[in-house]
Formats: sequence, C-alpha cells, structure tokens
Amino acid sequence: MRIQRARDFKDMSRKAANILSAQVILDRRSVLGLATGSSPTGVYRQLIDWHGKGDIDFSECVTVNLDEYYGLGPDSDQSYSWFMRKNFFESVNIKPENTHLPNGLEKDAKKECQRYEDMIRCLGGIDIQLLGLGLNGHIGFNEPGAAFEADTHLVTLTQSTIDANKRFFEKEEDVPRKAYTMGIRTIMHAKRILVIVSGESKAEIAKRAFFGPITPEIPASVLQLHNNVTVVGDEAALSLILEEALA
Repeated sequence: MRIQRARDFKDMSRKAANILSAQVILDRRSVLGLATGSSPTGVYRQLIDWHGKGDIDFSECVTVNLDEYYGLGPDSDQSYSWFMRKNFFESVNIKPENTHLPNGLEKDAKKECQRYEDMIRCLGGIDIQLLGLGLNGHIGFNEPGAAFEADTHLVTLTQSTIDANKRFFEKEEDVPRKAYTMGIRTIMHAKRILVIVSGESKAEIAKRAFFGPITPEIPASVLQLHNNVTVVGDEAALSLILEEALA
C-alpha cells in the first residue's frame, strides 16, 4: 500500500486525478471503477478540466460504478446515475453506452446482482477502482458486519451511512434504506485500487483501516491485502498516520 499526502482537498483531488488520467493515457480502453459522494467531486472536476484542454480522451473508456440506491431510477435527481451524468459523464466524451451502474429499479436482487457481476467479468475486470472511505470504514456500501460480503449484493444501510447521506436529500425520510453495491471480492478483483480520503473527521478511521487489524468491522481494512493500492489523503485525514509510512 502506497500512501500519498496532499495539502488539502484540491491537492488530493489533483493527485488522484493524475493517477486516473495516467491509466487512461496508457490504455485508452481502460475499465474505470468509479465512485460517488462528495469525496470524488474534485477528482471529476479536474478530469473534466484536463479533458477540455485536450489532455485526456475518454472516448474508448468503459466505466462501472460501485453502487446505486435501491428504488431509484436513473431519472431521479438523487440517484447515483444522475450524479455521474451531472458531475462527470456529460462533461467528457465518454459514450453513454459505455457507462454502467446497478439498476436501482430492479426488484429481483439476485437477478440484478448476477447481471452486474457478469457484465464486469465480460469487460475483463476493472483496471482501476476509485474508492472513498466512510466514517465507519465502509467502502462502496459494504457496511461493518460479521463477514466480508463477497460479490455485488443488496445491502441495508446503517444509520451512520443514512446520517452521512441525508444532506443530499430534502429530509432524512427520503434517504433510501437499501442499495446495490459491489461486494468486497468484486472490489478486490480490481487490478489497481485508488482510495481518496479528506478531512479531520476521517483521520481516526484512516489509521484504523490502513494500519489496524483486518476485520469486517472495518470493511476498508481488507484493502491491506491487495497488492496494488494507492491512498491519497489530505493532511487532516492523514494526521494520525506516521510520517515514515507515507510515500
């Protein structure tokens, strides 16, 4: 695991975007695993800027997203499909048919999870997976629990995750209680993993996830077992991690 310290959110976003852009430049047909939420917004803005300057071409890339709220369709302005279109896809030259998210409107969870796993497999797997880090150590919507969830599955969100996401909704009651998410095994099969973490509130969980015991109680801790992980964090988020541990 390589850990890079950034000055602040903007610097973190630029450093992470540089890693993603290098992947695309080296392989124009890259399969990019993408994330949603507030953490990656700066990364997407930086990629959009470089694309606008002609520095990066997404026309042959394919994307697969980590998750989608159960019960929300792509036309809902609270869905992750909507988020990705407004924050990234519509501002670059990626083909709409090359962007993939779980179908939040599919009520048959077994069918949808198998479809998503099969789709990723047919693409040849994920070349680089972008992840944020939840306050409780979740990655995607893989919540703390008694075991690591293996493949794409339907998860019931914890109250802490609902609390963290309610700022995106008019009221807490509007936050979906379930979501489709890639499982730990799906994430760990990515050839490379890029984790971004920002803010003082993430300092304790970053230390526990990346330097503590590997336990399903902190899902992100499993990333210690992957052979190609880069963590990019700002000074506040990495404040509890010893200087000698940083790249």
